[in-house]
Amino acid sequence: MKRIIFSAMAGLLFFSIGGRGWAQSRPETIEWTWEVRPAHANPTLPNVLIEGDSIARSYFTDVQQQLNGVANVYLMASSICVDDPRLAEEIASFGQMEGVRFRVVHFNNGMHGWQYTEDEYKAGFPAFLAALQRIAPGGTFIWATITPVKADTPPEATNARIDARNAIALTFVHGMQVDDLHGLMLQHQDLHMDNVHFNPQGAGLMAGQVAGMVRQALGSK
Repeated sequence: MKRIIFSAMAGLLFFSIGGRGWAQSRPETIEWTWEVRPAHANPTLPNVLIEGDSIARSYFTDVQQQLNGVANVYLMASSICVDDPRLAEEIASFGQMEGVRFRVVHFNNGMHGWQYTEDEYKAGFPAFLAALQRIAPGGTFIWATITPVKADTPPEATNARIDARNAIALTFVHGMQVDDLHGLMLQHQDLHMDNVHFNPQGAGLMAGQVAGMVRQALGSK
């Protein structure tokens, strides 16, 4: 079952109660959320969350299949970047809706939000990480590095900005495992199907690495 939310936004300002507040949000023209849960979760298996954006969406199905019989695998993918205070609220809502304990969280964020600076990305990362930790207390966390783009499109996605965001994230994920999807896909730039996304072969390569790290994390618990 999928829960899909699309909203078209153009220069709107939002306001919320407490926290950093939606007034700081600078939404993209199109915003989306894509959530997937097992049709029949096995209560005897651990629960795994794959969190990310459209890159995570591309490899999620293969990861779910590779972990069939090993874990119940959930997806929360969103176009909202860590710079945007709405993301923490969305993660909290997702956790309340699912109502399960996540043993492993494989997470990524950084391919959206180019309207924010890297300093703002750095400022928003702790709230993003804390929101995930609140819905998975005691879980194992795996940070997935942001994948490269095929060609720079300044002032938005460039590989220099991606490198900067990956470096920022690494300053916050001390003690966590790191799934270097960026390093993996740098070796397979020929598998891009557009400037950002990879074709099914590329998605399959990422899925194999993701599933392998999740299996390892589950085995260590």
